[in-house]
Amino acid sequence: MAGHFEATPDGGAAVALDEVEIAILRSLAVQLLELIGPGDESAESEDPLAALFAEGPSERPADPALARLFPDAYGDEDSELRAASAEFRRFTENDLRARKRDDALAVVRSLDALTIAGDGGAVLRIPGDECRKWLGALNDLRLTIGTRLDVSDEDDGGADTLYRLPDTDPRKPMVMAYLWLGALQETLVETMMP
Repeated sequence: MAGHFEATPDGGAAVALDEVEIAILRSLAVQLLELIGPGDESAESEDPLAALFAEGPSERPADPALARLFPDAYGDEDSELRAASAEFRRFTENDLRARKRDDALAVVRSLDALTIAGDGGAVLRIPGDECRKWLGALNDLRLTIGTRLDVSDEDDGGADTLYRLPDTDPRKPMVMAYLWLGALQETLVETMMP
């Protein structure tokens, strides 16, 4: 189980983590929460129907990582598509932000609930209903780190370049986190397959 998720009999997943891995995952999830931003606490006390029709931002985020987490729905090739994307964003981004925030909070809460054993590690057990939240948070973390590292879908040799970075490169720790999160994400997906 070390280093990868395995399915549990109750439909969940489990992974053995050491103290450093727990600290890294928690730190990254907290940083993701900070990037996404706080929720709208006033919406919780308002009329639920009014909250359904609350309008969000219509402009694409300026931060490239946020733009990757909250992409344009229709691209930006022409003004009609930009207008349609702005309209779509206005009515969907608040909910998407709330879901991403909930996913990252699920990661933090799961990690905070762990009891570290004498050997400095713990087995994280995620119930089946929490696996999708973990999967969403791992994906968002990888998208964010990948954006910061300038990894793109069109970049054929980019991943190979990242693998060969010298240890003295300041990006190396983030590359290692990016690759590790990818392995966690892949094995979590495998545990969720029927």
